[in-house]
Amino acid sequence: MFDIKWIRENPGAFDDGLAKRGLDPTSETIIDLDKTRRKAQTHAQAIQEERNKLSKQIGTAKSKGEDAEALLKEVSASKKSQDAAENIERERSGELKDCLMGIPNLPDASVPVGPDEAANETIREWGEKPELGFEPKQHYELGEALGLMDFERAAKLSGSRFVVLYGALSRLERALGAFMLDLQTGEFGYRETSPPVLVRNTALLGTGQLPKFAADQFRTTDDLWLIPTAEVPLTNLVAGEILGESDLPQRFTALTQCFRSEAGAAGKDTSGMLRQHQFSKVELVSVTHPDRSDEEHERMTACAEEVLKRLGLHFRTVVLSSGDMGFSARKTYDIEVWLPGQGTYREISSCSNCGDFQARRMNARFRTKGEKGAKFVHTLNGSGLAVGRTLIAVMENYQREDGSIEIPEALRPYMGGITVIGADG
Repeated sequence: MFDIKWIRENPGAFDDGLAKRGLDPTSETIIDLDKTRRKAQTHAQAIQEERNKLSKQIGTAKSKGEDAEALLKEVSASKKSQDAAENIERERSGELKDCLMGIPNLPDASVPVGPDEAANETIREWGEKPELGFEPKQHYELGEALGLMDFERAAKLSGSRFVVLYGALSRLERALGAFMLDLQTGEFGYRETSPPVLVRNTALLGTGQLPKFAADQFRTTDDLWLIPTAEVPLTNLVAGEILGESDLPQRFTALTQCFRSEAGAAGKDTSGMLRQHQFSKVELVSVTHPDRSDEEHERMTACAEEVLKRLGLHFRTVVLSSGDMGFSARKTYDIEVWLPGQGTYREISSCSNCGDFQARRMNARFRTKGEKGAKFVHTLNGSGLAVGRTLIAVMENYQREDGSIEIPEALRPYMGGITVIGADG
């Protein structure tokens, strides 16, 4: 969501930002809608003021015993004119809101300009690709051979893009989530939260999944939505609130199930657990002062990277191009982990600074002590990490030639003494 006053004053900059997203200029349409809306609003107010004067004249005439019929007819006519003007204002306000709600955030000046992921830029790497000394297998080959990963029974239960995990592999998934939460809360100051996974329309509108991406979500018959990420409930915790400046930053984390319809992803990453309708993820959300959101973005990304460092997994961090960023982001870092079985990097975390884009949609603000008025907060979100993809990374990087999987040192305290997952797991 955008400040209409800023668009009126900076139409060129607004359209330039859209162009970086690969979108056509929209400022003229927006300004025309706003002009018509404000004109109708002003006209309705002028009619109301005139009718107030007429009402006083009617009162005066009646008190003197004079005929007020002509004045009453004039009032009736003005009421119809006011209703017409107010209808125009409502219609144009609705059109303007719909237009603004469908426009993505503008890229930060530091974001590389390009149409897609080919323009992304790697900014750092950590660790080395493992030398396994044998032909590595993909995670689903390992999991099925161990008898601990079952896609066939999951499909019988729920259809495609679901999985059933058993035994030590199921425990490893649980261990990863607990390890991530302990790290983010114990060392990095995020507040552990257990939010609902069913939310109202307003929550998805606030973070930007609605109205444009309704097809990507699962919706219940009573108009609640299954969350695609805990970003939605965590960010909306401050919706409609005015925080004190001293309350910032607020940092939340949650381990939840996430649900995505994956509309438009047919044929993409269909093998194994990479792209599921249901998956678990540890989410990081920050609500910050506008002057410190860039600093918070770097901090959040480092918190997510630390998970991979503790697990000893090689990764690279890239800054996404203007054409590859998500709808609500003004700047995004993707963390991509190396998967030996696939012989490629895969995104395991996206950390985004949304600026005041979501805050305007949610009306989330803060007030500085001693100052009048309130300002919009900045919101950030990131994965810390996607648990299923981290499970994949551990399996492929810690596999042995016999198909067993070694448990990374950082996870062993969570595994009840298990150090290797074998066929008896």
